[in-house]
Amino acid sequence: MITANLSLQRTDFNLDVALQLPSQGVSALFGPSGCGKTTLLRALAGLDRAHGRVALETEVWQDDSTGYWLPTHQRALGYVTQEAALFPHLDVRANLDYGRRRSGPAAKRFALDAVVDLLGIGPLMQRRPSTLSGGERQRVAIARALATAPRLLLMDEPLAALDAQRKAEILPYLERLHRELALPIVYVTHAMDEVARLADHLVLLQAGRVLAAGPLSALLSRTDLPLARQDDAGVVIEADVTEHDPRYGLSRIGFAGGSLWVGETQEVIGKSVRARVLARDVSITKSRPTETSVINVLPVVLEAVEADHSTVLLKLRVSDTAPAQCAVRLLARITRRSCESLSLQPGDALFAQIKGVALMEAHR
Repeated sequence: MITANLSLQRTDFNLDVALQLPSQGVSALFGPSGCGKTTLLRALAGLDRAHGRVALETEVWQDDSTGYWLPTHQRALGYVTQEAALFPHLDVRANLDYGRRRSGPAAKRFALDAVVDLLGIGPLMQRRPSTLSGGERQRVAIARALATAPRLLLMDEPLAALDAQRKAEILPYLERLHRELALPIVYVTHAMDEVARLADHLVLLQAGRVLAAGPLSALLSRTDLPLARQDDAGVVIEADVTEHDPRYGLSRIGFAGGSLWVGETQEVIGKSVRARVLARDVSITKSRPTETSVINVLPVVLEAVEADHSTVLLKLRVSDTAPAQCAVRLLARITRRSCESLSLQPGDALFAQIKGVALMEAHR
């Protein structure tokens, strides 16, 4: 585990967190601007001097109870920010070599060629940063961070400075890092689409404190968190490709207790994928619909009802065959009037009509 028990006091802001993050996969720090995401990341790196303890498994980086402090340059970490910050007078290869020379023996043994292939920057090696697109510069910056052979990669909103096209260009490369590198990543973002595509573990920050932390799927399906009040509230489903129907341009993905039809994917049968279902794209009915244009209809059990002024958010458990502890959850946003007219109560057996499913790239 990555352990971080940190506090930091400033004139207008206090950070006070106690976290244990998984030592594999992507842990996303998420929350509104000013909630402490970047401050926490910098404190993990030792760039901001917070009070407390930081440890990566058995390797302690900071322990104020004993007076121990490991300077940033001695911590086995890579750090990527919004701006690539490449040396403009060096080409890509020289930028990467600089990162390796500034690191210890582990970096010299690091298989940099594999990272170059993984990030698709082989054709860029002789070019200067000024000739690269924003997405290309960020890929080089990530490669330079990995060239130091870190045990932890910290990423501070690496896509925030990119336009939509460049962001779409680099996201698949970040997914490849996730799939192919056995390296924990702590990823700061304010964009839920990035969280949905990349994160395994989610930390919600609010005013310098941890509001909630846990597996992504568990937190996204909670109706009591601020995430549920956002327009893009929804869940992420881990599934496998089970069938292709080229006649209609569709593919079927299966998961614990059910399956969904999605737009046709080129992934092979059995490939693991990730799908996102927004609450606004789910409606419910008390009986199975027989004549409907919606092709995805799942039996569900109503677990929770969270109401505000005019709408209601329903937490639903897909109920075909999976045990409750491992079943997939959905969210549905309906009007309060509809909820009252159907007399909905927790425990009701219902059917969820899913009007839209966003299939993401292969996740594992």
